[in-house]
Amino acid sequence: MKRILVLLATVLLLAAGLPATTAAADAADRAGTPYVADRATKIDVMGEWAHPDDDTSIIGPCGVWHQRYGTKCGIIMVTRGEGGGNSAGNELGPDLGLRRENEDRVAHYRSGTVDIFNLDRVDFFYNQSAPLTQYFWDEQETLRRVTRVIRTTQPEIYIGFTPTLNAGHGNHQQAGRLIWEGVLAAADPTKFPEQLKGKNALSTWQVKKVFSGGSTAGTGGTTTAANCTTGFIPTGLDTVAGVWTGYDSPYKWPAGNLQGKPAGEAKIWQQVADEGRAAYPTQSRVMYKGVSAPACPRFGMTQSFVPFQPNSSPAGGLDNAILFGATQPDPGGLPKGTLEYLTFSRFLNVAGEPFQATLHLQGSLKAGKVELTVPPGWTTSAPQNLGKFNGSIDVTFTVTPSATAAVNQNFKISALFTSGTKTGYTDNLVRIVPPTEGRFQRWGNWQEYDEWLRTTAPQATRLGRSAAIQSMPIGSTLALPVVVHNWSSQPRSGTVGLTLPANFTADTTSKPYGVLQPGADTTVTFQLTNTDTTLPATQNVPIPITTDASSETLTLSLVPKTAISQAATAPTVDGTATPGEYDGPTLDISRVWQGACSNANDCGAGSTAKVTWADDALYFFVHVTDDYQSYAVTPQECVGHWQADSVEILLDPRGTASQVLKDTANTFKLGIFPFTNDPANNNGPCWERDADNHQGYSSGALSIGNAPGVQVATNATWVGSNETTTPHAYAGGGYDVEVKIPLAALPAAVDPAKLGLNITPYDNDDTSAAGTTTLRHIDMSTRTGWSAIGSVQSDPYRWGQASLTGYTPPADRPTTPAPPNVSNPNLNGALSPQTIAQSARNGVPISGRVPTSDLKILYAGLGRASLDVYTAAGTPGTARLFLWSGQIGAIPVYTTSCAPAADPAPDYGLTPCAVTDGGYPPWSPDMSGHVVKQTSQQITRGVQHLAIPLSKAQRAKLAADGRLLVSFETAQNQVQAYDVRLSRR
Repeated sequence: MKRILVLLATVLLLAAGLPATTAAADAADRAGTPYVADRATKIDVMGEWAHPDDDTSIIGPCGVWHQRYGTKCGIIMVTRGEGGGNSAGNELGPDLGLRRENEDRVAHYRSGTVDIFNLDRVDFFYNQSAPLTQYFWDEQETLRRVTRVIRTTQPEIYIGFTPTLNAGHGNHQQAGRLIWEGVLAAADPTKFPEQLKGKNALSTWQVKKVFSGGSTAGTGGTTTAANCTTGFIPTGLDTVAGVWTGYDSPYKWPAGNLQGKPAGEAKIWQQVADEGRAAYPTQSRVMYKGVSAPACPRFGMTQSFVPFQPNSSPAGGLDNAILFGATQPDPGGLPKGTLEYLTFSRFLNVAGEPFQATLHLQGSLKAGKVELTVPPGWTTSAPQNLGKFNGSIDVTFTVTPSATAAVNQNFKISALFTSGTKTGYTDNLVRIVPPTEGRFQRWGNWQEYDEWLRTTAPQATRLGRSAAIQSMPIGSTLALPVVVHNWSSQPRSGTVGLTLPANFTADTTSKPYGVLQPGADTTVTFQLTNTDTTLPATQNVPIPITTDASSETLTLSLVPKTAISQAATAPTVDGTATPGEYDGPTLDISRVWQGACSNANDCGAGSTAKVTWADDALYFFVHVTDDYQSYAVTPQECVGHWQADSVEILLDPRGTASQVLKDTANTFKLGIFPFTNDPANNNGPCWERDADNHQGYSSGALSIGNAPGVQVATNATWVGSNETTTPHAYAGGGYDVEVKIPLAALPAAVDPAKLGLNITPYDNDDTSAAGTTTLRHIDMSTRTGWSAIGSVQSDPYRWGQASLTGYTPPADRPTTPAPPNVSNPNLNGALSPQTIAQSARNGVPISGRVPTSDLKILYAGLGRASLDVYTAAGTPGTARLFLWSGQIGAIPVYTTSCAPAADPAPDYGLTPCAVTDGGYPPWSPDMSGHVVKQTSQQITRGVQHLAIPLSKAQRAKLAADGRLLVSFETAQNQVQAYDVRLSRR
């Protein structure tokens, strides 16, 4: 009793004055002193991506930079990939996010990249829409979190996706945009000003270099020697920085490795990178068992605020060239910290018409001279002399492009500041456009992207504006509007013309656009008709649009169409097409749109579908030709249909999902597995909804009721084994699926004139790993469809079009789809032990949220049968407590027969010593045994005693190697993290 009283007295004394322990709290009350990140918090090179495994391009480079130059890399990860499938286990949603976070940490840990800042945004499904991503991610809150992480960690260099539509996945596009927006916001005192004042005030921060969307194409350089970009000549205008990954890493080949490398020999950094790139088993990656050759990863720079070395300079080819002017002084000699960058009065310019170029300098610099270098035939005003200055100065020049400058091209303008023997070089791009430019009128995602360029990130226009894209059903007529803009300083008039391919006609092929004043636009509209009666072999058709001396090419996707007739009697859903049930046209669903084929049957030759309607429901009879029966899913695996043989039926009820920027979030998509490993239900079919208005389980014990009234029948019979030693041929060379989908289950009333429709079989074959005979739940699919073009699963505008003859939806059925529901929420970082430990170590608040220092952990100690924790809180909230044992930074993702003594952590688990290595260590429910116990506690104001009961085994494990990880969340969504070593009494 006396010992307890002494302990309590000590706790109370500590409560009276114990200081906050996080670096964020240490920033308190700086009284106007600018915030400066300490080395525990500071990041030199920050990457930003949308999902774990998007970021693997920097594993090798960061390893080299970290080892050779002391550079510290970090990653902002917007989601944890919770919305995807799981080919290594049954975790989904937040549980999958926890596992995928660890995979990402394993991939990067050896390169010294131990800070991965997860923003806890929802990962919802594959799409190609940045606007849809903004909807799900809460655009401004995500930018606020990005900005806080930047301002807290103060990175010098930023790397990541392009913001353009070329990034494909809409999450990737938005992650790229967040780079440009985050760099602007972090330096802008008017953006999120609450971060710049108060107890935990930060300061604005200027990132020095940005690599987002730059081209790395070029000739020269090497992959076989250090300084591998020496002699490299970019094909484009972006400065390219590279790094050789042939240097030896600190990690050694273990004895008995499968690759036959001498034990104790160093792995090169490219080997480390390739092993890390494969460290995502939940995402259908497999253990890397190869031997890597040195490489030269390169990065194209798209923005710089500091002097740098161009590729024409010998220093531009060095492996640390990317660091010059940012984390290292530029070889030109200007002091580190000097800002130098070039801006223009306009990015889009007309040949022969002048514009202004301004060089911005900031720092403490001696007197010098500034001069511009412009393309041949262009002119610029004379060099300007500057006196000594300490601060900021802008130097403006007039630049006049050549009257014969080529249109629709970017041109480089460079500036050189010279002060004695010291120089500072920078450059930037402008684009020459024709005096009058006609562009197909953008719509949907393309219109939204161009608007983002115009209003938010004009500098990103150097990467290119949107492409001209549209679709139309075969045999129909389309209005084709062309917007003509006058970029010049003089009134203009002229014509717009079309060049029509075969099987197209138009009301006319040339139209005038009248007198157009400077800066004005007008719209010229053509009526375009397709005369095809069957879908051509090539669905994408180019249509050139010419306006005076300028042109662009519209990519027009031709899609199939059909009329769905009413059945005299509703079909019986029994897996058989009885005569008279499906009298409409037969749809060819055998066109390949993704994947490879080993033979005609493997490509689904002869796969067909028939559709009818009756009693306010659609009925489908689908025949799939298939030569090999895939892995059989369990009921818990009846999601992610692309990882096994399946058929997906895709329905856009209004036919406008792409036009209103919701893409598949306004649709109904049903994925059907024709057989399962489910003996309780005779191994029959299961079905789910994916990437649509309400995704998730649709059938079986895990059903969430998101497909009411759907019925499925099939003639497929599982062969009864996932072992390849059992024959896996389908009886009859394929299978039939019959499906009823009530139209009331769709997210909105069907427009009978333009229902969007596609039917896409997925064909997986032998997915067993090399040297094994067990099929895996892994994506290796060949994909066919009725409309088979691009990423058709995500593009409703490229689905076919169906009319429902004689159908009228009920009058009370809404025509506006309900808000989308992604079912599986994202993981809250306060529930991730690895995130908590990181936040406690570097002081960056969990998920970039608002920090608090209101909770103090006064004592955490092991008693005889419990862990006793004493807290003192100024604000009530929720504490999540994780009792942890062992390594936390990177938990192995693969099993290996290599001896741990010969291959210790963190390398362990990434090298095979047998062909059968590469299995998965147990993960759930305790993160491979590291979570000894976890609990959630409500914290009240004042001192509080928490007693967490422990078994003898739990106590012994914690006594040997235990720690307490605590996250604290207030009602105001403020967060705090602790990593506490345990005391014993």
